[in-house]
Amino acid sequence: MILCAGEALIDMLPRTSDRGEPAFAPHVGGAVLNTAVALGRLGAPAGFFSGISTDLFGAQIVAALKAAGVDAAPAHRSDRPTTLAFVTLVNGQASYAFYDEATAGRMLSEEDLPSDIDVDACFFGGISLTAEPCGTAYDTLSAQLSARMPMMLDPNIRPDFIRDRASYDARISRMIERADIVKVSDEDLAWLTDAGTLEDRARAVLAKGPAMVCLTRGAEGATAFTKGSEVFVPSRPATVVDTVGAGDTFNAGVLASLSEQGVLTKKALRSLTEDHLNAALSLGVQAAAVTVSRAGANPPTRAEL
Repeated sequence: MILCAGEALIDMLPRTSDRGEPAFAPHVGGAVLNTAVALGRLGAPAGFFSGISTDLFGAQIVAALKAAGVDAAPAHRSDRPTTLAFVTLVNGQASYAFYDEATAGRMLSEEDLPSDIDVDACFFGGISLTAEPCGTAYDTLSAQLSARMPMMLDPNIRPDFIRDRASYDARISRMIERADIVKVSDEDLAWLTDAGTLEDRARAVLAKGPAMVCLTRGAEGATAFTKGSEVFVPSRPATVVDTVGAGDTFNAGVLASLSEQGVLTKKALRSLTEDHLNAALSLGVQAAAVTVSRAGANPPTRAEL
């Protein structure tokens, strides 16, 4: 099972009521939860760890996980409220206004970490790494798990959420060094590295320790870098409704493919072939193309591919 650890929230997506008034519809979201749901829909055994509320939105989150076949048992439940993210779309690109003070997700602490997790790989990332005390909790959990299983990290950097850059940079650096796979966008690289082409910057991240770095460039496709290889896969044609959850779905496709190929182990990831990389990127971009073609984070099932 692949454990996804990070934020779970409710995306309030813009809609128009029957009376023509602006409205918001609640949809389960959060970058890490989206990856867990996408993994489940792609047929990969997945589990989810986060701080989840016992309120009505928390129940909606748990129901969505179960519907996708994701094991929600590892999650820590509390009576704190659920994080809400109000979404604004401009030309299909999403921007967010978060309501996250004292929520079940944000107030997750090291004391809430599960004592025994029997999984094969782990995934971390998203805005859950920017806030406290949850950021420290996920940092600690990643250190515990990455020593004995492969770890994927998607920093998914959102500068507006970062209050203490020095502390955040130190955390991300530690987690990159622990990770076997790192997914970055061009925006992430602009934050993480100083200069050079995107390829130079991706290889600078690779030099910090991961076995594989995936660089995504939206409609232009994705490139995987390893110590000895560089493989590019173009994006799939799609009519874009919005981009919510696209990168999260890509992450799931990469992990699901590597697992299916039998190379999602710390040892095997250090000797990936170009065929391995091509298959992993191809499933990632194929699944992401379906997600952008419909509203919200709504990853495809394997049958839809």
